[in-house]
Amino acid sequence: MTTLRGEELAPGTATPAAFINRELSWLAFARRVLALAEDPREPLLERIKFAGIMGMIYDEFAMKRMGGLRRQIERKKRTAGPDGLLPAEELALCRAELQAQSRQVARLVERELRPALAAAGLPIREHADLDGAQRERLRLLFREAIEPILTPLAVDAAHPFPFISNLGLNLAVLVRDRSRPRPRFVRLKVPPNRSRWVRLSEGEGVVPLEQVIAANLPVLFPDAAEIRCHGFRVTRGAKDDPWTERGADEEEDYSPGALLGMVTADLTARKFAGVVRLQVDADMPEELQRWIGDQLRADRDDIEPTEGLLALADLMKLPVEGRPELRDPPHEPVTHPRLRRLDPADSGAIFEEIRRGDLLVHLPYQSFDTSVLRFLECAAVDPRVLAIKLTIYRTSSQSPIIQALTEAARRGKQVAVLVEITARFDEAPNIAWAQHLERAGAHVAYGVERLKTHAKLALVVREEPDGIRRYAHFGTGNYHTGTARLYEDLGILTADPVLAADAGTLFNELTGAVSTRRYAALIVSPHALRDRFTALVRREAEHARAGRPAGIRAKLNQLQDTRLIAELYEASRAGVPMRLNVRGLCCLRAGVPGLSETIRVYSTLGRFLEHGRIYRFDNGGEPELFLGSADWMARNLDRRVESIVPVADPAVRAELEAILAVYEADNASAWDLQPDGGYLRREPRPGEPRRAAQEVFLELARRA
Repeated sequence: MTTLRGEELAPGTATPAAFINRELSWLAFARRVLALAEDPREPLLERIKFAGIMGMIYDEFAMKRMGGLRRQIERKKRTAGPDGLLPAEELALCRAELQAQSRQVARLVERELRPALAAAGLPIREHADLDGAQRERLRLLFREAIEPILTPLAVDAAHPFPFISNLGLNLAVLVRDRSRPRPRFVRLKVPPNRSRWVRLSEGEGVVPLEQVIAANLPVLFPDAAEIRCHGFRVTRGAKDDPWTERGADEEEDYSPGALLGMVTADLTARKFAGVVRLQVDADMPEELQRWIGDQLRADRDDIEPTEGLLALADLMKLPVEGRPELRDPPHEPVTHPRLRRLDPADSGAIFEEIRRGDLLVHLPYQSFDTSVLRFLECAAVDPRVLAIKLTIYRTSSQSPIIQALTEAARRGKQVAVLVEITARFDEAPNIAWAQHLERAGAHVAYGVERLKTHAKLALVVREEPDGIRRYAHFGTGNYHTGTARLYEDLGILTADPVLAADAGTLFNELTGAVSTRRYAALIVSPHALRDRFTALVRREAEHARAGRPAGIRAKLNQLQDTRLIAELYEASRAGVPMRLNVRGLCCLRAGVPGLSETIRVYSTLGRFLEHGRIYRFDNGGEPELFLGSADWMARNLDRRVESIVPVADPAVRAELEAILAVYEADNASAWDLQPDGGYLRREPRPGEPRRAAQEVFLELARRA
């Protein structure tokens, strides 16, 4: 076996050419999303939404991925990745691709989307193009509602360059007094507690807030001889998990209080992290660009002149009421057929229905509120329920799930919640929810030492006439009522005694901090998930060599783990056909002669974020199917608590098979990975009906 970065790989796969760079593959996913914003067949406001999503994607990529590469460089890491790139080389390639895509999105917004909005009667106006009456109304608004909260910060011998917060929108103002020839620099932060989009009169559109401020700067500087103004924006690198930052071998106190303090300190440190991206107005003079970059200690290569609007993520908040003709057709999730007939006043009815057989819930086509949320709300008030246990990785700001757990604790039920307070960018709300639940009387655990708890798991313990019975929900998505309408996810509600007992064992491990590998059916990482998936792939290879039915079909978010990729390559050489639906990044090269000829990788994109995970192995003609929270990434297999559940119920297995078949038959919204790492979008053949997977699922839901 050949070793690469300390990992054993099958013969012939250790060459860097066998792997696609993780970060560049992630940016390739971003290009596929960008294609949706560019597609004139998409409704206009959906294109605007996707352009806003692109801004959010780029912000997150710069913070997490480029920030991580920058830290590796600062630590003088000189180890190449599986693709052969050193951190500095990888950062340069990522920066170039990110900036190229950002320019492409900016051009799209300025040259296509804003003119289209104007033609539709929804313009984003330029302040310079307004008439006198409109300008006067905005001047009054500025004086009354904006100017009082602005704080101009000058830079001179007595005033150092101010701190620039992450992702804030700023104005670099050059003010020249009549008494001095050289202008002074003044920084104005565009207030984030005011809407980015300032409404004009009905039908006149909106004006960006920063333009309203810039146009009224003489109110702030009435004696200035000259005022010039340019926008800029800073992106700072997000830190890793606390234990990753400190090193795996350092001794740390992981008591709840210490962990809370550690995460809180890291949230504060994130605000002051190094700059990885400095976006400036395209017309800002280069001398001023360089000076601001020097003050922020940003590399010259990180300065990004931008055409048009900065902070494109704000496009997702563009205030437009109505206009259904400019949006996707509305979708109201439907209640699962087996749950429609239940008496809403009978808290025990849902448990009786689950006992009749497992239920597969497919979000957002089927309703989260009338299935999973109802399951938890009924458990909170049902007099037979003794205990509720739940993992929370992310949840909504006004969470009815938290309300249900609070009510259950108030009624004297045993409530145990694992709140993952190191979930990236959700640390602060998760800490607040954890403290709220503790005050309500729930038992709260704050995670597992050195591991993120990513498993999506709920357990209800109920006393019934024939004894104690446990009910479980195993999911692929968060317990979040908001994303349940936007993300495609899967979940199983079951009363299977073996699976429910395994769920209880996992909760005991999470809250009791006592490690165990004694699971009868559930596959849990980091204990067994890597070994089990490796064994399943190798078994398919043995079946193929013996001439028995063999094959792997999977739906997942990311595929990155080099050791598992090596196993897939080996299985391909054995003749195992594979069809892998990988939404995001994929480091495996598909369809390469002699390496991965039997592997086909595709990516499905649409109005909903594909988030569910399904794994299917032919197993010599006796297929095994699995569902759960884990992708095929090193972090999921080795550094997170994840759960994968085997699917035994015949009806649920048939539903999963049908779901996989719909994705594979997609001829309109799927992108096929090419051997060179590029993607090609599928298009219907002449005369062939359009089959976009999400549209098919929406139609199936409507028929139901």
